[in-house]
Amino acid sequence: MIQSRCNASTMGKKNIGFVSTRLAGTDGVSLETMKWVDVFEDMGHECFYMAGELDQEPRKCFLVEEAHFRHPAIRESYCESFAAPIRSRSVTDRIHKLADVLKDKIYEFVERFKIDLLIPENVLAIPLNIPLAVALTEFISETRKPTIAHHHDFFWERKRFLTNAVWDYLNMAFPPHLPPIQHVVINSSADNQLSLRTGISATVIPNVMKFEEPPAEPDEYCAGVPVSLGLEPYEKMILQPTRVVARKGIEHAIELVSCLDLDVRLVISHASGDEGYEYEQRVKSYAQLMGVNALFVSDIINEVRGETPDGRKVYSIQDIYPHADLVTYPSTFEGFGNAFLEAIYFKKPIVVNNYSVFSVDIKPKGFKVIEFDEFITPETVKHARQVLMEPETCKEMVEENYRLGQKHYSYTVLCHRLENLLISCFGT
Repeated sequence: MIQSRCNASTMGKKNIGFVSTRLAGTDGVSLETMKWVDVFEDMGHECFYMAGELDQEPRKCFLVEEAHFRHPAIRESYCESFAAPIRSRSVTDRIHKLADVLKDKIYEFVERFKIDLLIPENVLAIPLNIPLAVALTEFISETRKPTIAHHHDFFWERKRFLTNAVWDYLNMAFPPHLPPIQHVVINSSADNQLSLRTGISATVIPNVMKFEEPPAEPDEYCAGVPVSLGLEPYEKMILQPTRVVARKGIEHAIELVSCLDLDVRLVISHASGDEGYEYEQRVKSYAQLMGVNALFVSDIINEVRGETPDGRKVYSIQDIYPHADLVTYPSTFEGFGNAFLEAIYFKKPIVVNNYSVFSVDIKPKGFKVIEFDEFITPETVKHARQVLMEPETCKEMVEENYRLGQKHYSYTVLCHRLENLLISCFGT
């Protein structure tokens, strides 16, 4: 149990069912889902999972292959839905057929685990699996099952979803406007847009970290991280702890490193993922052009420790943070900003592009960061160099940030918000 969290719920144990396309690995949805699970279980409830990929305790899992956005039939319907502004009858028939299969699975999941409360995780916001969203919408309409829909990002925030042949499904299920559903968003802009576009009121619950428990001291396993990453003893590490995708703005991190005129090395922790490799090639070419020795180390970083096929250590991202001297977070867009919270949690100074959610929701709380607005300025470089070279300045910054993180983005904050939602669902 974590000190200062809420006490166990007084309303009695509930069986809570999380539904998503994937609940595994280190993507933002999976990570935030498990934080909710931690809090619900501390409150005395039990959690179960339905998805197309799962890495939780098997006895609590209900694997449905068609729930995954990479399932061949789901992928085919997705590609046809977003290729052109008109769809064939065969696409419609396929969506209906898959939705019927998935709805049967949802009924089976709820019955098998005696689910009292459903929590769809982003599947009613991003249309990677339209049949799953349709199935959930129909299930909730048919059963009036209490539901908390947790939305991380919406389809209208992504350019690739705006040319489509499925506006009827998007208006129906992304998200559905139904009385049994309480909607949760992770930032105030999403709350405003959801209300404007659909008339739906939502609760804002930001992403959180376990600020009640400071990070553990680095152990012997991760002592060799700098050597494994290829750093020289005299070099400082600047960490870019994100996937290599265009909205992460990694060119800005490269430009900053090139201007510092210090012995530093840029370490990029994650791979491109499922959004293609063109941007990664662009970043590598730009680093070479700018004379920056950027290390792409996704082959030795995973969600858990392990070993590569050739016998090298595999580290978790939690093993890497303690060795960073500075974190770069130059994203142009984020639904919230998990890497921002991670840097604050591990007491690392951070360089932040003034992306919209940071500007509106995070910055007003008083966090001390090295900030820039769309492009690196001489002032940005000067501030970053000062933080790297003056330990006392750095310490003052990170200690204040940790205090603010504990106040605004802790598990205690999450617990109080979830308690209020449960009261709305079931009463006291």
